[in-house]
Amino acid sequence: MSDDAPHTPGTPEPGAGHGRPGPPPRAGRARRAEAAGRGGGSVPDPQVPAQRGTGSEADAPTGRGPRKPSPARRPRGGRTDRPGTGPDAAATSAGTTRGRGVRAGSGNVADDRTRNGRARTAPGDDQEVRPEQSAGDAAGARVIPLRAEGARRRRKAAETSTTAEEATAAHPDAAPPEEPGPSAAEETVERLFTFLRRRLDGDYAVDEFGFDPDLTDNVLIPALRPLYRSWFRVETIGMNNVPDVGGALVVANHSGTLPLDSLMTAVALHDDHPAERHLRMLGADLVFRLPVLGALTRKQGATLACNPDAERLLSSGELVGVWPEGFKGIGKPFRDRYKLQRFGRGGFVSAALRTGVPIIPCAIVGAEEIYPKIGDIKPLARLFGAPYFPVTPTFPLLGPLGAVPLPSKWYIEFGEPIRTDTFDSVDADDPMLVFNLTDQVRETIQHTLYRLLSQRRNAFLG
Repeated sequence: MSDDAPHTPGTPEPGAGHGRPGPPPRAGRARRAEAAGRGGGSVPDPQVPAQRGTGSEADAPTGRGPRKPSPARRPRGGRTDRPGTGPDAAATSAGTTRGRGVRAGSGNVADDRTRNGRARTAPGDDQEVRPEQSAGDAAGARVIPLRAEGARRRRKAAETSTTAEEATAAHPDAAPPEEPGPSAAEETVERLFTFLRRRLDGDYAVDEFGFDPDLTDNVLIPALRPLYRSWFRVETIGMNNVPDVGGALVVANHSGTLPLDSLMTAVALHDDHPAERHLRMLGADLVFRLPVLGALTRKQGATLACNPDAERLLSSGELVGVWPEGFKGIGKPFRDRYKLQRFGRGGFVSAALRTGVPIIPCAIVGAEEIYPKIGDIKPLARLFGAPYFPVTPTFPLLGPLGAVPLPSKWYIEFGEPIRTDTFDSVDADDPMLVFNLTDQVRETIQHTLYRLLSQRRNAFLG
């Protein structure tokens, strides 16, 4: 190149940069430089690189041959800086364009922006960006584990946790931690073996009437409980009217062909009453003449329905149950269901008057539907010495399966007690008083039955 060739300030000489030709000057800058020279303005410093790709690192040999000169870049979006701004405002009178080519040594870090518009720090004039330095920074970066928070929680729990011995030593007055108890099956097996041991050792008590509370609580009541809870689904009402202690006389209606209502009443008073009271039932002599059933009835606490036995039980503070209808109530046909029969001569009222205990009316709904009696075979009844031989929709048609009761929904309501302690014991011999109290008890039970039936939607669903 001859000496007469024009030389643009800020453009490296040909041959510089290890023998490779530098990129041509941008047209816009050349024109502005020429205009500044003609106008007497200051010329930009030729030591400042005018565009990216110039300098010692850009001119380093790569072994790929000479690089093609890159075309002049325009500012993105055609944006140009206003005159008088930028790092070279003191050196230039006319405004120079602040382009993306001004990088190293410019000192204007804020103007060096990435593609997303955020400012990034550019190295100074005395710094070089080396590839191995960037790789070293990346290699020295700290890796944060994904489960650091969970590890911190486990470490903190391990630091704060103490054993039972340490907690007891630190707080000797504190109660020791509760240990898990045995399961229900284990408790049942343990109760069974304990009961058998008592029976073998003879360590149980029986009163003068033959009542065995140990056998009743561990064998007889548990055997009836599935019928009470799952089959008949008995609901009790007014249990608070039954006293926790002391004698009382429970008077209830009788129905159902077989006397299951008396057994369910005994289970209700044992399981649903807060004091778990035993019901001492008064039964007919026919019950106690049966081979096995008579002995179990005695052991459950029942006794003969007579005034002397009833008065002795009431005087000793027992809860006594009586069903005054007798066989007339339990053996009535299904068409007469829930219609109370005659209550006898009122012997239960005389026993209550002599002992001064309250009379508790009890209404039982649901027992009439377990064995709907639609007929009676009297010859067979006389043959077996029974008051009746019932015919139901399932018996004797289905044989032994007909003895399974229908799953009706039961309700047992205990009414408000009728006090007898306001009378003298000699009033028990007054037939008019006895008749009035008997009729009062009967009417109370009958009205309670009608009320419960009016509230019941279905005999089996309740």
